Amino acid sequence: MDSMMKTIVGFVNGLTGILVAVIGLGIVGSIAVGADNLFFVGDVIDNLVMYVGMLGDSGLAGLIVLLIIMGVLNIK
Repeated sequence: MDSMMKTIVGFVNGLTGILVAVIGLGIVGSIAVGADNLFFVGDVIDNLVMYVGMLGDSGLAGLIVLLIIMGVLNIK
């Protein structure tokens, strides 16, 4: 049971790392070639701005969600 949980946690951590890398690639690609030319990622910067705005509008709840996200992604 313990090895299965380690395997699942390792898979989820790997998948999270890949998705964070894709977000970074989308941001750099949006800056370099424009959001209209990124058919596989979309407009990453506008989506991030929208989510930050939603967190800011939520006040304390938004701050708590931001701290949870930072904890999940191991951002210090």
